[in-house]
Order: sequence, then structure tokens, then C-alpha cells
Amino acid sequence: MEGTSTEQREGQRPGGEAGASQGAASAVSLTREAAEKVRNLLEEDGRTNLKLRVYVTGGGCSGFQYNFAFDEKAEEGDFAFESGGVTLVVDPRSLPFLAGAQISYEEDLGGARFVVVNPNAASTCSCGSSFSTCSKSEE
Repeated sequence: MEGTSTEQREGQRPGGEAGASQGAASAVSLTREAAEKVRNLLEEDGRTNLKLRVYVTGGGCSGFQYNFAFDEKAEEGDFAFESGGVTLVVDPRSLPFLAGAQISYEEDLGGARFVVVNPNAASTCSCGSSFSTCSKSEE
């Protein structure tokens, strides 16, 4: 159908407005396994229209903490990334911390978890759920 696409491009804000400095380099993505797990979770819950919100908060043993939530809609100012059939939304405050990050899903004897491979992290805690960045004075 012409003119009615609801797809969003990488780094594009809902409604079509692209972020000034956002593009492929700032994309947040899911590995194939992570996208499959998210789709399965949504299908099991019967809510395949939800988006995966990825955000950063202060806390954890390294200073910043990764958080995930399912959200019905993107908020004004959010950036949306399509990855493996899943829409990820990232708020503008979290995007600088997550730019270029890839989220994978792992299952092992220790349990199952989403793991963030973040090029912006200077260090992470041993469990991988929190991270720190290098401040300008440390560079």
C-alpha cells in the first residue's frame, strides 16, 4: 500500500524525524538469538505489538545499569531501531551510553540472560549488568 508505511529506519524518531547525529553508527541492535527470544516472549504473552525499551540508569556496582522493559509505544524524543523483526526504543538520554551496542541472549548453567556488548563501556562488573564509562578527564 503506497504512502502508509509504519516502518522506522535505524536511528529514526517515531513520526519520521531523524536525530541530528544519529545513524547506523549509533544503532542499538539485537543478535539473531536475542531477537528470536524477544519475539517468543511477546508471542507467549499474546502482545506482539510491544516494543523493547532499552535504557540506562545510575546504579549497579560499576556506576550505570542496563534496563529492559516492554512498552506499548515510543515516547516523544525516543529513537527507534528495527532489529531482527523487533522494534527497540531508546530514550535520548540513554542513547549516548548505548550507541553501537549489540544485545545478545545467552543460556548456560548460570541461567539465561540478555548480555549487552557495549563499545562505550570502559569497564563492566563481573555479572555484566552494570558498566562505567571513561570521563573526559581520564582520556
